[in-house]
Amino acid sequence: MRHKVLSIVLVLIMLMTSFVIGEEVVKGPYVDKVFVNIRTQEEIGLKDAAEGLTDIFFWGVDGSTFFGLDNDTVSKLEVYNIPSGSWSLLLNPIPNAAPYQWEREGVTYFNPFAIKDVRFAINFLINRKYMVDEILNGAGSPMFDAFTPGQPGVYKYNLLGNEFGFTPEGNETKALKDIEDAMNAAAKLPENAGRLKKGDKYWEFDGEPVTIKFCIRVDDPNGRLRQGHYVSDQLEKAGFMVERLLWDRARCSDVVYFGDPADYAWHMYTEGWGAGATRKWWTVSVAQMYAPFFSNMPGYQDPNFWNYTNDAIDDLTLAAWNGQFLSTQEYWDLVLPASRMGLQEAVRIYTCSQDQFFAANKERFNKRFAYGLGDGLNRWSLITANTPDKELKITEYSARGALFMSSWNPVGTQGFNDTYSIVLAAPCYDAASFESPVSADTIPYKANWDNEDIVIKARRVGEEIVGDIPVPSNALRYDTVQDKWVEVGDGLTCTSKCTFTFNFSNAHHGMRQGIVDLLYFQAFIEEWARNDGETDPEFDAGYSAFWLDTLETIKGWEVDMDAETITVYFNYNFPPDLPRVAARGAPGFTVIGSSKNVGVIWEIDEALKLIVLEDNASGTPYSFSAASENEVDVLVPEIVADIRAKLVEMKERGHVPESIKEYMTVEQAKAAYEATIKFIDEHGHAFISNGPFYINKYVPEDSYIELAAFRDESYPFTADHWMETFAVPRLAIRKVNMSALLPRGKDFEVTVKASQIIFPETTTLPADNGEVEVKILAEEEISAKAQVTNTGEFKVVIPGSETANLEPGTYNVLIIASMEGGVPASMSKSIVVW
Repeated sequence: MRHKVLSIVLVLIMLMTSFVIGEEVVKGPYVDKVFVNIRTQEEIGLKDAAEGLTDIFFWGVDGSTFFGLDNDTVSKLEVYNIPSGSWSLLLNPIPNAAPYQWEREGVTYFNPFAIKDVRFAINFLINRKYMVDEILNGAGSPMFDAFTPGQPGVYKYNLLGNEFGFTPEGNETKALKDIEDAMNAAAKLPENAGRLKKGDKYWEFDGEPVTIKFCIRVDDPNGRLRQGHYVSDQLEKAGFMVERLLWDRARCSDVVYFGDPADYAWHMYTEGWGAGATRKWWTVSVAQMYAPFFSNMPGYQDPNFWNYTNDAIDDLTLAAWNGQFLSTQEYWDLVLPASRMGLQEAVRIYTCSQDQFFAANKERFNKRFAYGLGDGLNRWSLITANTPDKELKITEYSARGALFMSSWNPVGTQGFNDTYSIVLAAPCYDAASFESPVSADTIPYKANWDNEDIVIKARRVGEEIVGDIPVPSNALRYDTVQDKWVEVGDGLTCTSKCTFTFNFSNAHHGMRQGIVDLLYFQAFIEEWARNDGETDPEFDAGYSAFWLDTLETIKGWEVDMDAETITVYFNYNFPPDLPRVAARGAPGFTVIGSSKNVGVIWEIDEALKLIVLEDNASGTPYSFSAASENEVDVLVPEIVADIRAKLVEMKERGHVPESIKEYMTVEQAKAAYEATIKFIDEHGHAFISNGPFYINKYVPEDSYIELAAFRDESYPFTADHWMETFAVPRLAIRKVNMSALLPRGKDFEVTVKASQIIFPETTTLPADNGEVEVKILAEEEISAKAQVTNTGEFKVVIPGSETANLEPGTYNVLIIASMEGGVPASMSKSIVVW
């Protein structure tokens, strides 16, 4: 009997072990399927989540919408409240020079937004506090720049508004005077004399009112529609007639983002932004929102358009973007002046940040899923969503009634340029590295490195940063003239060196990615970013504007095909953050001409290239440019048919891309094309990537899309792995006690009550460790670290000897609470020193 019991116990242990092992080796996300639909009203999407008709309403609603829900609905929701949204006003500054006139179809117009002083005065004309209090129901903060208040690493940027005297309430009297002065000065220019006059109500040019064509998002009725009407009223106070173009996102995008500013079809647009990522360093935001090179300012670097230019901002942001500095201070000396110039130029004016409320059905999940502390629900939410039946229903919001508002173009600068597209494309793609949604630290993903092996040798020679690491003469670079990988030769040096291994696995069509794929991607980028002459067909100016300066930092690749490693020699330095240096040098798994986290397999990139360059089955003249009527898109059935036909042709003629001819046989290429064609036939689209999900079905006429888990045994990651990676403690500030008045020379005491939270849960415990820092943001910053006095309580005293040097006035006090591995929490308060 004893042996029988022992046998039963052993069998049970074996079964349990098998189950556990089985659970461990299930690759990819928790759920097997993700079903996606849309709702055209936010309130309905939220109620659907509450009633179990959908699992997640994958859209952050503003406070005005969320606070309008009834208690019964709210009680059924698991709410993720994230300060992840922001609003801005984009202005068309054409021609951005005196006499501020623009001719269109034989008519000459006067553009007041071509005057920098008029644009800048809008910062005082608008009352940001009104927008937050009345439109957002208090769920947000006034915002003067592109950097979300309260996020880590932004307080130095947020101080720039103080330099210009920006206040939450604005200063309408000052704004109206400044605009009047600027317009009077313009009226005195010889070209405008007698033509530009102030009428009874409006400024007039050639007898017609000076008119602002204001694109206002009508599909955001509780938010940007109300903001647009408010700003319009303010502009009319300044003497401008406002033509309120109440359009949905698609029409606004077509005119503003995909149209030529020279068409003079718009002057102002109510932009809305998601944070995009949880960030530690905001270089990308400086470039994206203020620098023309990033292809996100009017004209968007399209060579056929009029383009806003600013070489000074470009030079500073490119130096920061490409790591051309030797210290943290030098970094700030690049990004802060660039941001300051961006505020002065006022082509993009931020108005407020939004607390956004994402909602899930409280009963449908085994546990809370991961999300970005700075950007809300994202790819990690889908990967770590854990439901009992392994199915997940998500609902997107679209007032237009369509899933996507931009093309699924995996090459061009404007592809995947909407929230809806990224929600579904991002979890289907794995990049070389990513920024943690919890800590904002750079984490290896498909590429691996050892921080201890990162070598940096950089010094300054005059205005240049030079490196002292010799680049081996047999290291490779891609020569776009010879169309082949060549040795770099003798004499090259660089600042940084890192060796990468890779988590190679099968892509969604079943073919393994490897070193050859990375060689292809890099060569593709080089080819389309470098102009080999006036007749070079493989060149795109907008694409080049995004990529070329980055390419110049890459000095050579040392490739070991057998060991599957690549040692990269490059010029990029970021002294505060070694992993960021490594990530910048890591070979990529995409060719996209933007910072969007999306990529497809090389076979699709090659087919897209060939339907652009060669004849294709339909005879359509395709382009990678969003300005084209025939921008490539891997979901549109007619374009997918051309992609498939080109793949068949590529297979029949034994086509091997020039860039990898030395590394791939014709038979290997044919097998790859065959697998790609098979995937297209089975799934009806050409978005084939390498991530934990793939698009199983797409029915555009029904606005239906279905994601399926990629369960290939070669896939390296499990959802458990990521939940364990992200399960780090962080501090949350519950209360700050401090005096609102401070006599100079007196001690300044601050008590901070903080809790500890283990991500992604919401249960809190009083904190007994961590670091709390208090900063008085004066010209000479004063800071001190707090000490734990009781569990959950930190106290700091800044001595009177330091406050004695403060000039009388109002100062911002910043409180930062952090634990290792988690995003710092911050709170800002003000104090009056007298």
